[in-house]
Amino acid sequence: MTAKTGMTNSRPKRAPANRPLGFLLRWEWLLVLLIILVTIGNSLLSPYFLQTANLMRASSDFMELGLMMLPMVFVIISNNIDLSVASTLGLTASFMGWLFNAGWNIWAAAAAALVLGMAAGALNGLLISRLRLPALVVTLGTYAFYRGLAYALLGDEAARGYPAAFNFLGQGRLFDFRLPFSVVLFAVLALVFGLLLHKTTFGRQTYAIGNNEDAARFSVVPTQRNKLIIFTVSGLMAALAGLVLAARFGSTRPDIGTGLELDVITATVLGGISINGGRGTMPGAVLSLILIGLLRYGMSLLNIQGQVQSVMIGLLLIGSILLPNLLRGVAQHKGPWMSGGGVWKTAGAVAVAAVFLAFFFWSRGPVAP
Repeated sequence: MTAKTGMTNSRPKRAPANRPLGFLLRWEWLLVLLIILVTIGNSLLSPYFLQTANLMRASSDFMELGLMMLPMVFVIISNNIDLSVASTLGLTASFMGWLFNAGWNIWAAAAAALVLGMAAGALNGLLISRLRLPALVVTLGTYAFYRGLAYALLGDEAARGYPAAFNFLGQGRLFDFRLPFSVVLFAVLALVFGLLLHKTTFGRQTYAIGNNEDAARFSVVPTQRNKLIIFTVSGLMAALAGLVLAARFGSTRPDIGTGLELDVITATVLGGISINGGRGTMPGAVLSLILIGLLRYGMSLLNIQGQVQSVMIGLLLIGSILLPNLLRGVAQHKGPWMSGGGVWKTAGAVAVAAVFLAFFFWSRGPVAP
């Protein structure tokens, strides 16, 4: 197999052109439909949903999630996983706060935190690419290790008193309609990561690694180097997300960002990125982030508890695995598809949707004291 052949086969599969609805059955269009439905539903349930000030404020609440999601797209497409992103966020933000408390200039401390994030990601990448250890096991270990280091740095204390120029990263507003600076930062980086994934050799090689790493290696793809780069960038972006989150809060505690790894993985997989690697698009991931943000914003306006919101996100994760497989089967199958596995996939998707809706409306009821 030549390198050219390997790269060509590594592109994400599309629905056959001879099916009239093949294009509309792409996962990205379903996400657009869900965003429209969620927007309409929330605007009917709450008169405050479409207020510009509320939307601008709510959009900044999940930009840290988006910053970590961008490299996670590359991680999962390459058939890997990174469970340590939220712990890396906590470690780097705590390191910055520890240096600031020790008298460092805030920007020097922030730069040191970014370097530490790259080192944390590189450690994951070295263990996975060089020693060929399973990514799940490695990042599960560093998930606990990095969070423990964050507590070792700050203990039960908090770093606070950051200057206003630094807090602008998470609290700043631009233009007359008060667009959050973090949203602009995410949009620029999303464009960069999207072009890198879809328009460069590195992106095509990432798909090739996810489809068949052995075949990619025989096609002269530098698999070890690429995986090291992917995890190093993942650590860097987690550190950047940590800076933005610390700036938004105006302080840093060692538990900052705890639990965000679930939301990051959910946003990525919900965007149509195959958990088995080799398939997915950056626009799909960005659309899924918008969908999750609108869902959380709408549930917050309805006073739905945070624990209930987490259950809803978990159900979304299950559905995001079932539904893309179902839609690909509909788009690609030439004969009757409602047989065998198709029936079970459809039943599973319907069951998840029913549980999702039932849980949503139940959660809107009064909470017992």
